[in-house]
Amino acid sequence: MNLTFIVFLRNQKNIILPRILISVTNDLVTDQRVRKVCQTLAAEGYNIVLIGRKLKDSLPIERPYSTKRLRLIFNKGFCFYAEYNLRLFILLFFLKKDILLSNDLDTLLPNFLIAKLFGKKLVYDSHELFTEVPELTNRTQVRNVWLRIEKFIFPKLENVITVNQVIADIYEKKYKVPVIVIRNIAPKLQNIVYNNKLAQDVKGDKKMLILQGSGINKDRGAEEAVQMMQYLEGFILVIIGSGDVFEELKELIKQYNLVEKVKILGRLPYDQLLEYTKIADLGLSLDKGTNLNYEYSLPNKVFDYIQCRVPLFVSNRKVVAQLVENEQIGQVFDNHDPKKMAEQVKHVFDDKNRYQSWKTNLEKAAQKYNWENESQKLIDLYRNLR
Repeated sequence: MNLTFIVFLRNQKNIILPRILISVTNDLVTDQRVRKVCQTLAAEGYNIVLIGRKLKDSLPIERPYSTKRLRLIFNKGFCFYAEYNLRLFILLFFLKKDILLSNDLDTLLPNFLIAKLFGKKLVYDSHELFTEVPELTNRTQVRNVWLRIEKFIFPKLENVITVNQVIADIYEKKYKVPVIVIRNIAPKLQNIVYNNKLAQDVKGDKKMLILQGSGINKDRGAEEAVQMMQYLEGFILVIIGSGDVFEELKELIKQYNLVEKVKILGRLPYDQLLEYTKIADLGLSLDKGTNLNYEYSLPNKVFDYIQCRVPLFVSNRKVVAQLVENEQIGQVFDNHDPKKMAEQVKHVFDDKNRYQSWKTNLEKAAQKYNWENESQKLIDLYRNLR
């Protein structure tokens, strides 16, 4: 669909705009990549229907486009994926559609089948190397099922997106399919409004470290971040999001008597999350190199930190470390030993001139790395779908 036709549609009354069915397996609330994509495409004149699931603790959701959240009997394991894919297939079958957008491998099969049955265009957005996630590395049979699905479908795809060039190169080499890189970059924040009351309530006169994300799981460094706090005085760690290690983190806080030093806030709406990010003094991204997915990840929290002008403290993973070092916006560390991490954090704040230079460089980086720039590639893709 070209720009002229979209402009024509915008100027007409009673014309049904092209409808995109967008599917994910999460509950929609905290998936900022999908939210940005939906907002961009809606602004371009597409009729958006976003499909996910409803959990017991799901927050209310209001969006300027249609959303559907499925209530499932099962919420984890094989039964969850089987139920969700079957229900998604049925829903996609009966809903009106012009374009299908599948987010990650766990929604690809029903979208692919529906696209073939109805002769519709399909876009696949791979947020990660799905078959390399740590949840699958020691589950050979389950991993092989996902690999078979990927190997069956991927070579047949014509419109593929992923989050960084390293992952794109891996897919292109493996499946001989061109992949477009659209990074998970935060929208531009021109004027940073610093919430003084929140800052006083949360950190007072302490330095605030923040670790945020909807996937704070095993091997993402959260456990070491909590243990690190026993070696830091005058600091507070705030963890915001969700993940499979949260119960363990709470036990570590009790074990090391860190109730006054570590605060876990759980999931928050994005705008509310950013209020905390803005008052932080250091943003953490601590992935370990235990699997290819983490080694090549470029988490969206990194770009949230950049937009909020918060210097970064990141583990030495290939893509994120390269970004931080190239832009000179933070510290890269090599060792996840909690005591050594604490020493590195102290060093960050001991060198005030370097810290201030990072803040200056963040202003430049925020103008370069923002969704307003990045989304143009998304717009171009949808204007020229294959």
